[in-house]
Amino acid sequence: MRLFARVLVAGAALGLVGAPAGASSVKIDQEKINHLFDGQLMPDDMVQVLSHVDVLVPSATIRKGAAAVPFETSSITLPALSIRQHDKTYDLYDFLALNRVAGLMILKDGKVVMEQYNLGINEQTRWLSASMIKSLTSTLVGVAIQDGHIGSVQDQVVKYLPALKGSGYDGVTVEQILQMRSGVRWDETYNDPKSDRRQVLEMQYRQQPGEFLTFMATLKRAHQPGTQYNYSTGETYLVGALLEAAVGKPVQDYLSEKLWQPLGMEQDGRWWVLSPEGPITAGGGYAATLRDYARLAKFYADKGVLNGQQLVPDAWFETATRSATPDKGYGYQWWTYDKPTDDPVHRGAFSARGVYGQSMYIHPESGVVIVILGAQSKTGGRMVVDYDAFHAAVLQALR
Repeated sequence: MRLFARVLVAGAALGLVGAPAGASSVKIDQEKINHLFDGQLMPDDMVQVLSHVDVLVPSATIRKGAAAVPFETSSITLPALSIRQHDKTYDLYDFLALNRVAGLMILKDGKVVMEQYNLGINEQTRWLSASMIKSLTSTLVGVAIQDGHIGSVQDQVVKYLPALKGSGYDGVTVEQILQMRSGVRWDETYNDPKSDRRQVLEMQYRQQPGEFLTFMATLKRAHQPGTQYNYSTGETYLVGALLEAAVGKPVQDYLSEKLWQPLGMEQDGRWWVLSPEGPITAGGGYAATLRDYARLAKFYADKGVLNGQQLVPDAWFETATRSATPDKGYGYQWWTYDKPTDDPVHRGAFSARGVYGQSMYIHPESGVVIVILGAQSKTGGRMVVDYDAFHAAVLQALR
């Protein structure tokens, strides 16, 4: 039986297919998720896993509102693209086919220029965010500061997570974990069963309350806080736990209340959880539709203003999307374009990225937003046509 058929049979038996499910009712399929992390899925199976992650792993529901806010269609038509990369030229069709793009949505000034689905998915398909959702987690910190739940990004992490007192995170600020500059040692290697990233995945399988924070408290400090960048999904998970402690409710409920419902999402979102008591896996494991990801991206392009109301502190996005480490191009869980080697066409832009080809690209000055859902085979990426070369071609075409 093909992998997807097995997924559907298991999901149907649990009442999961076609309807949101409670986190406690999902039977974890470790084999499929391990194959996903190891980059060992056949192309069709990759699509089916990425589009059905919430029937494979326990997930919390982020409730949508009573009515969706529709997108307007732009009067602009995307002209033929010429994507230059080294000594080759590609077009739109090359980009979509060679990079295994399952979904593409392009907005100009908030209106839809292009909405394209491939590989069997459609506008109702919820797709895995991977680390693209890290940028939403960081934005929720800004919302919590605006609401008065968090004092500032200079607060100590242990103020909200006292279980980390005496650990490598004692003395680390909220800003430093947002910037991946805590100084705490972490191995992000997805396909190494001994890495810290895979150890946390094993905890997710066990679903034991409190196990994650206990593990993070054992990690040793490698550098002084604020001095070294080291990419760590574990630290974004810590941000999720911190948010939950600060706002006094599950992050999924806070997200639904503050953004998912007010933004007029079409579908409920789904977010993996570390245990039935939480927290959510704030650094990945989100599932939403292409259109709803685009609604988030538009909110980011609008710098956190919704219906005339500023939901994050003034200049939050200016700070969040500025690199803390000039040679790395990384801010508050955002990839930035302020390195000396970056193409000037991208200056002022910022992006959220996830493994297997997930991407949100926001260029506020031009009003261009590009959301890509990918089905590439490996966590390290297998794109043939560079995303930023595609982004640059779209910017040029729409200007």
